[in-house]
Amino acid sequence: MTALYTEHHDVLLSFVRRYVRSPEQAEDMVQETLLRAWRSIDKIEPSHVTIRSYLFTIARNVLTDSWRAEQRRPEPLYDDEALAAVPSADDVEAALEGHVITAALERLSGEHRDVIQALYFEGLTVAESASRLTIPEGTVKSRAYYAVRNLRAAFEEMGVLR
Repeated sequence: MTALYTEHHDVLLSFVRRYVRSPEQAEDMVQETLLRAWRSIDKIEPSHVTIRSYLFTIARNVLTDSWRAEQRRPEPLYDDEALAAVPSADDVEAALEGHVITAALERLSGEHRDVIQALYFEGLTVAESASRLTIPEGTVKSRAYYAVRNLRAAFEEMGVLR
């Protein structure tokens, strides 16, 4: 087998590389060719066939098998719009979390909900929230504290927190 590999590997590789783009795939096909030749080495009659032509026949069969296998596989889809439209597990999880948060926020008073909206969803500071809601900063802090406390209680009632 070592002599077979040493003598014919490079020739087989250049033959297979004409039909295959990937050098790794070409190397795999050459190895498959030599393996098939090794498995049937006792069937070779040196008087009728030269070893190299026999190896080329096996390589051609390996290439044909590979092409047929590729034809059986479905063509990959590269449509970015179609892939973006398919919901992923993360989208479903985020939608469920959004639904739970919305339900919990509905249990708050309007004043507490406004403070939570300004501080946590819009990312405003306490001073900016106070300015927008036209209430003192201390009131924003107090409402935020009680709103978070009420949200925690709402989540516990809903079974989200323990």
